[in-house]
Amino acid sequence: MRILFLSSLIPKTGNCTTADRIRKHIEEAGHTCILKEATAFQHASEVEDVVRKENVDAALAIHIYKGGRFLPDIGIPYGVIFGGTDINEDIKDEHKREVMGIVLLEARFAVVFTDKMKITVETYWPFTKNKIHVQPQGIITRPSTTLKWKTFLESSGIEQEEDNPYVFLLVCGLRHVKDPLYLMDAFSEWHQKEKSVHLVIIGPAVDPFFTKEVAAKVEQETGIHLVLEKPQKDLHAVMKKCFAVVNSSISEGMSATILEAMDLEVPVLARNIPGNAAIVKHGETGLLYSDPQEFVKLSKRLMCCPDFKKGIVSNAREYVKKHHSAESERMAYQRLILSLQ
Repeated sequence: MRILFLSSLIPKTGNCTTADRIRKHIEEAGHTCILKEATAFQHASEVEDVVRKENVDAALAIHIYKGGRFLPDIGIPYGVIFGGTDINEDIKDEHKREVMGIVLLEARFAVVFTDKMKITVETYWPFTKNKIHVQPQGIITRPSTTLKWKTFLESSGIEQEEDNPYVFLLVCGLRHVKDPLYLMDAFSEWHQKEKSVHLVIIGPAVDPFFTKEVAAKVEQETGIHLVLEKPQKDLHAVMKKCFAVVNSSISEGMSATILEAMDLEVPVLARNIPGNAAIVKHGETGLLYSDPQEFVKLSKRLMCCPDFKKGIVSNAREYVKKHHSAESERMAYQRLILSLQ
Protein backbone atom coordinates (compact mmCIF):
# COMPACT_ATOMS: atom_id res chain seq x y z
CA MET A 1 0.00 0.00 0.00
CA ARG A 2 0.91 3.64 -0.45
CA ILE A 3 0.12 5.41 2.81
CA LEU A 4 -0.10 9.15 3.42
CA PHE A 5 1.21 9.94 6.93
CA LEU A 6 0.36 13.35 8.42
CA SER A 7 2.24 14.62 11.46
CA SER A 8 4.02 17.62 12.92
CA LEU A 9 7.53 17.32 11.53
CA ILE A 10 9.45 20.09 13.27
CA PRO A 11 12.99 18.66 13.29
CA LYS A 12 14.31 17.08 16.49
CA THR A 13 10.96 17.25 18.31
CA GLY A 14 9.16 14.30 19.89
CA ASN A 15 6.43 14.30 17.23
CA CYS A 16 8.96 14.18 14.42
CA THR A 17 10.94 11.38 16.09
CA THR A 18 7.79 9.35 16.74
CA ALA A 19 6.52 9.81 13.19
CA ASP A 20 9.84 8.75 11.71
CA ARG A 21 9.98 5.65 13.92
CA ILE A 22 6.43 4.59 12.97
CA ARG A 23 7.18 5.29 9.29
CA LYS A 24 10.09 2.86 9.46
CA HIS A 25 7.86 0.20 11.06
CA ILE A 26 5.37 0.56 8.20
CA GLU A 27 7.97 0.53 5.46
CA GLU A 28 9.65 -2.55 6.94
CA ALA A 29 6.40 -4.38 6.18
CA GLY A 30 6.75 -3.51 2.49
CA HIS A 31 4.50 -0.45 2.29
CA THR A 32 5.39 3.01 0.99
CA CYS A 33 4.92 5.78 3.56
CA ILE A 34 4.60 9.37 2.33
CA LEU A 35 5.32 11.61 5.32
CA LYS A 36 3.85 15.13 5.19
CA GLU A 37 3.78 18.10 7.58
CA ALA A 38 0.17 18.33 8.83
CA THR A 39 0.32 22.08 9.45
CA ALA A 40 1.19 22.70 5.79
CA PHE A 41 -2.44 21.99 4.89
CA GLN A 42 -5.40 24.31 5.42
CA HIS A 43 -8.18 22.38 3.68
CA ALA A 44 -9.08 18.75 2.98
CA SER A 45 -8.98 19.53 -0.77
CA GLU A 46 -5.23 20.11 -0.49
CA VAL A 47 -4.82 16.67 1.05
CA GLU A 48 -7.03 15.21 -1.70
CA ASP A 49 -4.61 16.64 -4.25
CA VAL A 50 -1.73 14.78 -2.57
CA VAL A 51 -3.77 11.57 -2.46
CA ARG A 52 -4.47 11.84 -6.19
CA LYS A 53 -0.96 12.86 -7.27
CA GLU A 54 0.78 10.28 -5.08
CA ASN A 55 -1.74 7.51 -5.87
CA VAL A 56 -2.34 6.98 -2.12
CA ASP A 57 -4.32 3.97 -0.88
CA ALA A 58 -4.76 4.85 2.81
CA ALA A 59 -3.79 7.45 5.41
CA LEU A 60 -2.49 7.77 8.95
CA ALA A 61 -2.26 10.85 11.18
CA ILE A 62 -0.68 11.75 14.51
CA HIS A 63 -3.01 14.13 16.40
CA ILE A 64 -6.70 13.70 15.84
CA TYR A 65 -7.41 17.38 15.30
CA LYS A 66 -4.22 18.78 13.76
CA GLY A 67 -3.81 16.04 11.16
CA GLY A 68 -6.87 13.85 11.42
CA ARG A 69 -9.40 16.60 10.64
CA PHE A 70 -8.50 16.44 6.94
CA LEU A 71 -9.10 12.69 6.58
CA PRO A 72 -12.90 12.06 6.73
CA ASP A 73 -13.46 13.85 3.40
CA ILE A 74 -10.71 12.38 1.23
CA GLY A 75 -12.34 9.06 0.39
CA ILE A 76 -9.71 6.55 1.57
CA PRO A 77 -9.47 4.40 4.73
CA TYR A 78 -7.40 5.84 7.57
CA GLY A 79 -6.17 5.34 11.11
CA VAL A 80 -5.20 7.92 13.73
CA ILE A 81 -2.80 8.22 16.67
CA PHE A 82 -3.64 10.38 19.68
CA GLY A 83 -1.08 12.95 20.80
CA GLY A 84 -0.83 14.65 24.15
CA THR A 85 -2.36 17.86 22.76
CA ASP A 86 -5.50 15.95 21.79
CA ILE A 87 -6.12 14.70 25.32
CA ASN A 88 -4.75 17.59 27.35
CA GLU A 89 -5.82 20.60 25.30
CA ASP A 90 -7.99 20.09 22.21
CA ILE A 91 -10.53 17.93 23.98
CA LYS A 92 -11.52 20.96 26.11
CA ASP A 93 -12.56 22.95 23.04
CA GLU A 94 -16.15 22.22 21.95
CA HIS A 95 -15.52 22.78 18.23
CA LYS A 96 -12.32 20.74 18.18
CA ARG A 97 -13.98 17.99 20.20
CA GLU A 98 -16.81 17.81 17.64
CA VAL A 99 -14.32 17.56 14.77
CA MET A 100 -12.34 14.90 16.60
CA GLY A 101 -15.54 12.88 17.04
CA ILE A 102 -16.17 12.96 13.29
CA VAL A 103 -12.58 11.85 12.63
CA LEU A 104 -12.89 8.97 15.09
CA LEU A 105 -16.25 7.88 13.73
CA GLU A 106 -14.76 7.02 10.35
CA ALA A 107 -11.30 5.88 11.47
CA ARG A 108 -10.53 2.17 11.13
CA PHE A 109 -8.44 2.36 14.31
CA ALA A 110 -7.15 4.87 16.86
CA VAL A 111 -3.99 4.42 18.91
CA VAL A 112 -3.43 5.78 22.42
CA PHE A 113 -0.26 5.49 24.50
CA THR A 114 -1.77 4.58 27.89
CA ASP A 115 -4.79 2.89 29.49
CA LYS A 116 -5.72 6.21 31.09
CA MET A 117 -5.84 7.88 27.67
CA LYS A 118 -8.08 5.04 26.46
CA ILE A 119 -10.52 5.62 29.31
CA THR A 120 -10.64 9.35 28.53
CA VAL A 121 -11.29 8.76 24.84
CA GLU A 122 -14.05 6.21 25.52
CA THR A 123 -15.67 8.59 28.02
CA TYR A 124 -15.98 11.34 25.41
CA TRP A 125 -16.66 9.06 22.45
CA PRO A 126 -18.20 5.74 23.66
CA PHE A 127 -18.51 4.44 20.09
CA THR A 128 -14.70 4.13 19.90
CA LYS A 129 -14.57 1.26 22.41
CA ASN A 130 -13.79 -1.43 19.82
CA LYS A 131 -11.38 0.60 17.72
CA ILE A 132 -9.04 1.98 20.41
CA HIS A 133 -5.66 0.27 20.71
CA VAL A 134 -3.22 0.93 23.56
CA GLN A 135 0.34 0.96 22.26
CA PRO A 136 3.04 2.65 24.35
CA GLN A 137 5.91 4.29 22.52
CA GLY A 138 8.78 1.98 21.66
CA ILE A 139 12.21 3.18 22.67
CA ILE A 140 15.65 2.65 21.12
CA THR A 141 18.70 4.62 22.27
CA ARG A 142 22.03 4.64 20.45
CA PRO A 143 24.42 7.12 22.11
CA SER A 144 27.28 8.47 20.03
CA THR A 145 30.70 7.14 21.00
CA THR A 146 32.53 10.19 19.64
CA LEU A 147 30.97 13.01 21.68
CA LYS A 148 33.40 14.40 24.27
CA TRP A 149 31.76 15.30 27.58
CA LYS A 150 34.44 17.84 28.46
CA THR A 151 33.97 19.58 25.13
CA PHE A 152 30.20 19.67 25.63
CA LEU A 153 30.60 21.25 29.07
CA GLU A 154 32.96 23.89 27.71
CA SER A 155 30.65 24.70 24.77
CA SER A 156 27.75 25.00 27.20
CA GLY A 157 29.61 27.60 29.24
CA ILE A 158 30.18 25.37 32.26
CA GLU A 159 33.52 26.15 33.84
CA GLN A 160 35.14 22.97 35.04
CA GLU A 161 36.51 24.24 38.30
CA GLU A 162 34.53 21.40 39.83
CA ASP A 163 35.86 17.92 39.07
CA ASN A 164 32.34 16.52 38.71
CA PRO A 165 29.70 19.17 38.01
CA TYR A 166 26.13 18.02 38.55
CA VAL A 167 24.50 18.65 35.17
CA PHE A 168 20.71 18.54 35.04
CA LEU A 169 19.55 18.29 31.43
CA LEU A 170 16.21 19.74 30.33
CA VAL A 171 15.52 18.42 26.81
CA CYS A 172 12.68 20.21 25.04
CA GLY A 173 11.60 22.09 21.96
CA LEU A 174 11.47 25.73 23.05
CA ARG A 175 7.76 26.48 23.26
CA HIS A 176 5.35 27.47 26.01
CA VAL A 177 3.94 24.00 26.71
CA LYS A 178 7.40 22.71 27.68
CA ASP A 179 7.72 25.56 30.23
CA PRO A 180 11.55 25.74 30.43
CA LEU A 181 11.21 28.93 32.51
CA TYR A 182 9.48 27.05 35.34
CA LEU A 183 12.57 26.00 37.30
CA MET A 184 14.95 28.81 36.44
CA ASP A 185 14.61 31.07 39.48
CA ALA A 186 14.76 28.23 42.01
CA PHE A 187 17.65 26.54 40.21
CA SER A 188 19.65 29.74 39.91
CA GLU A 189 19.16 30.43 43.61
CA TRP A 190 20.36 26.89 44.36
CA HIS A 191 23.40 27.33 42.08
CA GLN A 192 24.43 30.46 43.98
CA LYS A 193 24.72 28.29 47.10
CA GLU A 194 26.12 25.19 45.37
CA LYS A 195 28.26 26.13 42.38
CA SER A 196 28.56 22.53 41.18
CA VAL A 197 24.91 22.30 40.03
CA HIS A 198 24.00 23.41 36.50
CA LEU A 199 20.82 23.29 34.44
CA VAL A 200 21.36 22.86 30.69
CA ILE A 201 18.36 23.47 28.43
CA ILE A 202 18.81 21.84 25.05
CA GLY A 203 16.46 21.70 22.10
CA PRO A 204 15.23 23.32 18.88
CA ALA A 205 13.75 26.83 18.70
CA VAL A 206 10.21 25.68 17.90
CA ASP A 207 8.71 29.07 18.80
CA PRO A 208 11.21 31.79 17.78
CA PHE A 209 9.62 34.53 19.92
CA PHE A 210 9.47 32.33 23.00
CA THR A 211 13.06 31.20 22.36
CA LYS A 212 14.15 34.84 22.62
CA GLU A 213 12.32 35.10 25.94
CA VAL A 214 14.07 31.97 27.22
CA ALA A 215 17.48 33.21 26.05
CA ALA A 216 16.94 36.57 27.74
CA LYS A 217 15.99 34.86 31.00
CA VAL A 218 19.06 32.59 30.83
CA GLU A 219 21.25 35.68 30.48
CA GLN A 220 19.85 37.02 33.74
CA GLU A 221 20.34 33.83 35.75
CA THR A 222 23.41 31.98 36.99
CA GLY A 223 23.90 28.24 36.61
CA ILE A 224 21.48 28.05 33.65
CA HIS A 225 22.76 27.31 30.14
CA LEU A 226 20.98 27.24 26.77
CA VAL A 227 22.31 24.92 24.05
CA LEU A 228 21.14 24.41 20.47
CA GLU A 229 19.69 21.04 19.53
CA LYS A 230 21.97 18.15 18.63
CA PRO A 231 21.64 15.03 16.45
CA GLN A 232 19.84 12.28 18.36
CA LYS A 233 22.92 10.09 18.89
CA ASP A 234 24.85 13.05 20.34
CA LEU A 235 21.87 14.01 22.48
CA HIS A 236 21.67 10.48 23.87
CA ALA A 237 25.38 10.60 24.65
CA VAL A 238 24.90 13.87 26.55
CA MET A 239 21.92 12.41 28.40
CA LYS A 240 23.94 9.38 29.41
CA LYS A 241 26.69 11.59 30.88
CA CYS A 242 24.48 14.06 32.75
CA PHE A 243 23.45 13.64 36.38
CA ALA A 244 19.69 13.67 35.72
CA VAL A 245 17.19 14.43 32.97
CA VAL A 246 14.50 16.99 33.76
CA ASN A 247 10.96 17.48 32.44
CA SER A 248 9.08 20.69 33.27
CA SER A 249 6.19 20.46 30.79
CA ILE A 250 2.72 21.81 31.44
CA SER A 251 1.30 19.01 29.27
CA GLU A 252 2.64 15.72 27.87
CA GLY A 253 1.20 12.75 26.02
CA MET A 254 4.07 10.35 26.56
CA SER A 255 7.52 11.92 26.79
CA ALA A 256 10.03 10.03 24.66
CA THR A 257 12.83 11.93 26.40
CA ILE A 258 11.80 10.54 29.78
CA LEU A 259 11.69 7.01 28.38
CA GLU A 260 15.05 7.45 26.65
CA ALA A 261 16.62 8.64 29.91
CA MET A 262 15.22 5.57 31.67
CA ASP A 263 16.67 3.34 28.95
CA LEU A 264 20.05 5.08 29.33
CA GLU A 265 19.95 4.52 33.10
CA VAL A 266 19.79 8.21 33.95
CA PRO A 267 17.45 9.35 36.73
CA VAL A 268 14.41 11.41 35.75
CA LEU A 269 12.93 14.37 37.59
CA ALA A 270 9.56 15.09 35.97
CA ARG A 271 6.85 17.61 36.66
CA ASN A 272 3.87 15.90 38.27
CA ILE A 273 1.33 16.04 35.43
CA PRO A 274 -0.88 13.15 34.21
CA GLY A 275 1.22 12.31 31.14
CA ASN A 276 4.39 12.03 33.22
CA ALA A 277 2.76 10.25 36.15
CA ALA A 278 1.55 7.58 33.70
CA ILE A 279 5.13 6.45 33.06
CA VAL A 280 7.05 7.61 36.17
CA LYS A 281 6.30 5.90 39.46
CA HIS A 282 7.51 8.31 42.13
CA GLY A 283 10.42 7.00 44.15
CA GLU A 284 10.65 3.80 42.11
CA THR A 285 11.30 4.60 38.43
CA GLY A 286 11.87 8.35 38.78
CA LEU A 287 10.89 11.38 40.80
CA LEU A 288 7.82 13.61 40.38
CA TYR A 289 7.82 17.17 41.66
CA SER A 290 4.92 19.60 42.03
CA ASP A 291 6.81 22.88 42.37
CA PRO A 292 10.37 24.21 41.90
CA GLN A 293 11.18 23.96 45.61
CA GLU A 294 10.27 20.28 45.63
CA PHE A 295 12.42 19.81 42.52
CA VAL A 296 15.46 21.15 44.39
CA LYS A 297 14.69 19.04 47.45
CA LEU A 298 14.41 15.83 45.41
CA SER A 299 17.54 16.68 43.41
CA LYS A 300 19.52 17.05 46.62
CA ARG A 301 18.26 13.66 47.76
CA LEU A 302 19.52 12.08 44.53
CA MET A 303 22.89 13.74 45.01
CA CYS A 304 23.41 12.57 48.57
CA CYS A 305 21.93 9.06 48.26
CA PRO A 306 23.82 7.02 45.62
CA ASP A 307 22.00 3.81 46.52
CA PHE A 308 18.63 5.53 46.10
CA LYS A 309 19.70 6.79 42.68
CA LYS A 310 21.01 3.37 41.69
CA GLY A 311 17.71 1.71 42.62
CA ILE A 312 15.67 4.20 40.63
CA VAL A 313 17.69 3.85 37.42
CA SER A 314 17.67 0.06 37.69
CA ASN A 315 13.89 -0.06 38.13
CA ALA A 316 13.38 2.44 35.31
CA ARG A 317 15.51 0.43 32.90
CA GLU A 318 13.50 -2.71 33.63
CA TYR A 319 10.25 -0.79 33.18
CA VAL A 320 11.27 0.43 29.72
CA LYS A 321 12.42 -3.02 28.64
CA LYS A 322 9.11 -4.53 29.73
CA HIS A 323 6.62 -1.90 28.56
CA HIS A 324 8.28 0.11 25.77
CA SER A 325 9.75 -2.46 23.43
CA ALA A 326 10.41 -1.10 19.94
CA GLU A 327 9.79 -4.60 18.56
CA SER A 328 6.31 -4.74 20.14
CA GLU A 329 5.55 -1.31 18.71
CA ARG A 330 6.70 -2.42 15.25
CA MET A 331 4.50 -5.51 15.27
CA ALA A 332 1.49 -3.54 16.52
CA TYR A 333 1.62 -0.92 13.76
CA GLN A 334 2.29 -3.45 11.05
CA ARG A 335 -0.79 -5.36 12.20
CA LEU A 336 -2.97 -2.23 12.41
CA ILE A 337 -1.96 -1.03 8.94
CA LEU A 338 -3.42 -4.24 7.47
CA SER A 339 -6.87 -3.05 8.56
CA LEU A 340 -6.56 -0.20 6.05
CA GLN A 341 -6.50 -2.53 3.05
